[in-house]
This record gives sequence, C-alpha cells and structure tokens, in this order.
Amino acid sequence: PVPTISWKKVNGHNPSKARLRKSQAVLEIPNVQLEDAGMYECKAENSRGRNVFRGQLQVYTEPHWVEKLNDTQLDSGDQLRWECKATGKPRPTYRWLKNGVPLWPQSRIEMVNGVLMIHSVNVSDAGMYQCLAENKYGTIYASAELKILASAPTFPLNQLRKTIIVTKGQEVVIECKPQASPKPTITWKKGDKALRESKR
Repeated sequence: PVPTISWKKVNGHNPSKARLRKSQAVLEIPNVQLEDAGMYECKAENSRGRNVFRGQLQVYTEPHWVEKLNDTQLDSGDQLRWECKATGKPRPTYRWLKNGVPLWPQSRIEMVNGVLMIHSVNVSDAGMYQCLAENKYGTIYASAELKILASAPTFPLNQLRKTIIVTKGQEVVIECKPQASPKPTITWKKGDKALRESKR
C-alpha cells in the first residue's frame, strides 16, 4: 500500500516556512537560514511496516558584520585596540590592511582573532585601516581612520610661580607638568647651568 510520509526536525521544530510537496515526499525550505541547519527525519509507514531515513542539513553563509570599526583619535603614546567581529560558516578569518597595504605583527603591533592592538602609538601609525573578514563564500570590509594628536609642550594647568619664598633649611617642591604629545623630556636649569640629581 501507499505509505504515509511525515517529516520532523530532530531536536527541534520544522521551520514554519517549510512546505511539503508530492504527497509529502518532498520537504522544501525556502530562503534557508543558519537556524534551519540540523538533522531531519523522514518516516514512511503503511500496513506492512515503517522505515525511517535521517539526513543532515548543513547551511553555509558568507560573513556578516556583528561589530565594525569606528574612527579613532589618540594621543601619541596611547594604546589602540580595535575589534571587528563577523558571523559566517565556515567561521571567518581576519586580515588587516593599513592604507591598502597588508599589516603584519611587529614589536608594537598584535593581531589576534579580529583584534588589532598597537602599543604606544605615534604619528607614523596614523592612517586608514581596513579589517577583512573572509571565508570561502565571501569577503567583507570595514574601514576606520586613526588620527594621532601631536602638540608642543604647554603649561595651561601648571604655571610656575615667578617667585617662591622659603625659609633656609626647609624643603621646596617646584612642579613642572606640561601638556604635550608625545610625552616631553623635562630638564631643569638654575640660571644658565643645567641641574643634575644629587643627594639634596
């Protein structure tokens, strides 16, 4: 006798968009998505018995961004950390470019699983960066610009007093805290003579 045929997704529910055709002998899933992947079971039975067939549906997809890059502005000497994340199957791999040229790990530059870190940035690190996420089904790009701020030393918050009066034998503290990028080198002079550290 003609068997009765039924379909089910093992450990889940049949997709709501699924259709049965040809007396339920064919299961159609339009516009397949990642969540449709899994084991499907077809059961056929009549008065003489039943038989079950199982098949695995694997869904592959090109990468799609979950987290992109943003333009960033840093002071010279700061640390840059950028992360780009993408979904896809097979899992995407990542590459980095700077101004269109491949970027490679160096003493200050680390690249691990979509994360780019540059320690102690300087003016030479400024430029346009691209993160590429790719698998065998496609490649996607995300771009961002890194700007490095540089400024000459100024004393907007720490003006030295022209005259400091102290009593002989006391300790005096004179602070020098300039704002600058990159971090400045500080030297002290008394008159025309450079001061050096001593026991005093």
